[in-house]
Formats: sequence, structure tokens, C-alpha cells
Amino acid sequence: MSENHVFEKKSYRKAFGPSADLSDLAKTCVCLANARGGTLQIGMEDKQELPPPEQRIDPAAANLLVRSLGGRAINVGLADPLVITSVNGGQYLQLWVHPSLNTIATTSDGRVYMRLGEECRPVVGDDLLRLAGEKSGFQWELHTPHSVPQTELNPAEIRFFVEKIRAAPTNKVSPFVKGKSTAEILTHYKLLREDGLATNLGILWLGTPYQRARLRYGLLVQYLVYDEQERRIRKETWMDFRFNPLQLLDEVLAQGVELHYYHEVPEGLYRRQVRRYPEAVLRELLANAFAHRLYTVATDVAIRVYPDRLEIESPGHLPLGVTPTTILHERVRRNQALMDTFQATGLMEGEGSGYDLIYEKLSRDAKPLPDIDDSYSNLRVTIYAKAPNPTAVALLDTLARFYDFRQKEIITLGIIAQHGPIGAPALTQALQLRQEERLRSWLGRLVEWEIVLARGVKKSTEYLVNPKAYAAANLDVKPSLKTMEPHRLRALIEEDLRAYPDSSIAQIHRRLEELPLLEIRREVYGMVEEGRVIPSLGGTRSRRYSLP
Repeated sequence: MSENHVFEKKSYRKAFGPSADLSDLAKTCVCLANARGGTLQIGMEDKQELPPPEQRIDPAAANLLVRSLGGRAINVGLADPLVITSVNGGQYLQLWVHPSLNTIATTSDGRVYMRLGEECRPVVGDDLLRLAGEKSGFQWELHTPHSVPQTELNPAEIRFFVEKIRAAPTNKVSPFVKGKSTAEILTHYKLLREDGLATNLGILWLGTPYQRARLRYGLLVQYLVYDEQERRIRKETWMDFRFNPLQLLDEVLAQGVELHYYHEVPEGLYRRQVRRYPEAVLRELLANAFAHRLYTVATDVAIRVYPDRLEIESPGHLPLGVTPTTILHERVRRNQALMDTFQATGLMEGEGSGYDLIYEKLSRDAKPLPDIDDSYSNLRVTIYAKAPNPTAVALLDTLARFYDFRQKEIITLGIIAQHGPIGAPALTQALQLRQEERLRSWLGRLVEWEIVLARGVKKSTEYLVNPKAYAAANLDVKPSLKTMEPHRLRALIEEDLRAYPDSSIAQIHRRLEELPLLEIRREVYGMVEEGRVIPSLGGTRSRRYSLP
């Protein structure tokens, strides 16, 4: 099993023997505790699935190690120390690190670390304040500031919630949970405590309007519409506490008529309607605003509709460990129990799949990807009403009828179809990947099926939709130098040099201005190596080229 945000391996030498570094092990425990907890395996080398066959763990030394780590890691709970013998006879020590839900874990010298993705990083400055806010934010949903027993909750809301749970698909709610009694279901999802009193989460879902109004920080929404001069022309508010979260989301979508506008895209003899904002994207963004907001801040969720864009702003910031440039890949929950209810009732997708879905739907409609602005006080997500490229939409529709694309492939194909030839660094940035090598899993079978062409090597590689794909889709696409295959580009450069011998690369580029300068330079250098073009003597800047 490879390392991830809840699983870490450490070498035997790190914990035992003369080169042991218990301070580093304590830092790892602090990292896991400040995130979501996790498993620590000691005696396993990185990228190895089994310990060395001759390795043995002394139980007494293991117990001493656990006690020593407890003294070096403050507010860290270590549980279930277990010496495990693997199939090859080697042994390793496995520990479970509890998440520190109420306090901040630190090392004995007062340093704070946190597991961010696959790395353990120090937490300082503003991030330390954010981490403190995260710890207090965990508790809102489970507090019971008002003693409200189940008998005083709204019976209609209880029936609504329980029916949603029992009607949920098995990949959302297990048959075991569906078979519980009403009270057991409400307790399972932490809407009730075991003594029958409702939590804040329970009041949010099951309470009367009066009970919801008494919540210190409830779920309130403002819907604001602006004209071209950004003057407000309409306002809707939901501040009467009539709705549970699912009903509130449906009501916002129903009353927000501007959210249902669409573009008409030519499709043969007919015209196809493409919504400015796909419904699945709207639902997921609103559900994220409800689920991930800070419920310790007295600010409403604001939806601002402009002629060219839609902004959804929620109080609080992204969870620590997630940034606008990693949101597609990082998996961090803020309000755990609240998200469990959202997923079980179908209000939002499963853990970590929300922005995958948003990127997929926007790419599928050939629309720009969202802009995410994260500040200390709020999070704003912007999606644009820009009309899609009809050719890209028609291409994606046609290919989807013949190929069973994976989610990553349709996202990647949509980006390439919108941007034309796109370099590997730009595509890597759009997909929020750390290394170009990871593009391989996102390109999937697109290159193998020859839907996408790759030109160049390593960082100079460019990706574009195969012109044959447009032809197969019966799309009348205007020929472009940008989409030419390399051998045709070289033939075009040869024709240019035949007419204008002794030319510099800059002069060739002026005559073939539709092509990027870097691409012309790459092809000319390749033709020089093959002997198809002869360079003049002199420096690179003054060098000129001619045919043999």
C-alpha cells in the first residue's frame, strides 16, 4: 500500500537502534493528528510492501517507543500498537494515530505540523489561526446549546429525512443502516444524542422554524442579481428558517430564474440548448457552500448573478491543506457529520468527488473551468456564462456516443478541445497536477485511440485534437497551421525556405505567423539534425537557414 494523507511508513532505523530519530517520528504523529488521524507503520521502507524477512520487533522496545512518542507529541493519542508478522516472516510495528478534534497537536518543543496531501509541513502564521478555526469548527454540528428533545422536533421533517435515508442507493447508505429504527437512524447520523436531545445538526435538519432561528449560526442564503453596470436589480433572501438544507437548495434553484438561462448551439439543421450553468454544477457548488462553510461565522451564503458570470460566496476559507490550485485532488472534510447527511440524502456527491464532477460537466459542455478565490474570511467560486465553442461541443457529443470515456479523459479532452494545441505545462496547470509525468493517467487512452495527438518531447510536448476526429464527426473545421502534423509543417518550412533562402527563424515566423515561434524553432532544429536544412555560420541569434 502506497503512502497517502492517512497512511505513513517509517524505516526500522528511524525508530530503533543508534540512528533512531524519535523527534521526526513525533513530528509525523503530530502531522497525522492535526489532519484526520491515520496509520503509522514502523519497520517498512518506502515503496516496499513487505518488511525485510529477517526483521524482528522486540515488544519491550515497541512499548518503550510508544511511551517515548507520547512524551514528544502533545495532544496526540496513540492506540492499538501491534507487532505484525508479514507473509515473508518479517515483522513491523503498526500504530493508530487518533485525530485531534478539539485541540491542536504539537511537538514537545511547541512546533505545529500538519499532513497536507502526502507531505508533512509546518503550520505557522495565518495557517495556525486557520487550523485553530478548523478545530472549533468541527464542534458546531454536534453541540446542543438548547435542550430540544426528539418529541419537540418537527415530525414532518423527521419523516422526510428518514424516507430519504431508506430510499438512498446502497452505495450511499448500507442496508444495515436502512434497517435501523427511526431513532437509531437519527442517532447514527448524529442528529440526536444518545440521551434523545437534538444536536445543532439535528435542529438544522429536523427543527421547526423557531428552533432553527435560535441556532447561533444557521444556514441563510442571499440571491443577488446585477446588470451590466453591476447595479443590483433583484434580491431574494431565505432567512425565515422554513427549510431543511435539501429543501433550501431546491428552493434556491427553483427561484433563481437567471440560473436556468441557456445558449443555443447549432447542431445540423437544429439548435441545441446548452445551459449557461449546468444544473449538476450548480447543485454541487451550492451543496459545497452549505457543507464546507464555517458555522462559527455569522455570515450568509451569497449567490451573485452577473450577465457574464455567477459567484457563490460562503463564509470561511478552504480547509487547511486545500488550495485553489489543488482543489481537484485534495480530500479534506470540514463538517464531517454534516457531509455524511448531505451524501446520504443525495444532496451532494461522495467524498472528494464534488470538484471532479464540476470539472467533468464544464469540460463536457466546452465551458471555462471555475475560478476559486480563497481569503481568510470567505471563499468565492466563479463560473462563467460564456457561450461554448459549437465545434468543441459537437465533437465531444459525437465522440461520447462511440467511446466510453473515463471521467479524467473527458475532463482532459474538453480542455484540449477548447484550447486547441496546448503545451504540457499548461495542461498540467489546468489539471492541477504537480508533475508532467502524471498527465499519463489523465490522458488515459486518448492518445492510444488517436483522438489526441502529442507533438514534441517532455516539457515541449503539445497536445491537440486529431484533425481526423473532426472529419469523422462530419465537422467542417477550417484548416489551421496549428493543427498540422509535424511532417506537413516541415514540408511547409521547406517551401518557405525554397522561396526565401538564407532566412532566420524570426523571418520564417513572420511569414508563418499562425504557428508558435517555439514550434517553428523546434522543427527547424530537427530538420538541421536530419540534414534537410543547412545553417549558416555564426551565433545562434544571427544564424540563417537554407535548403541543401
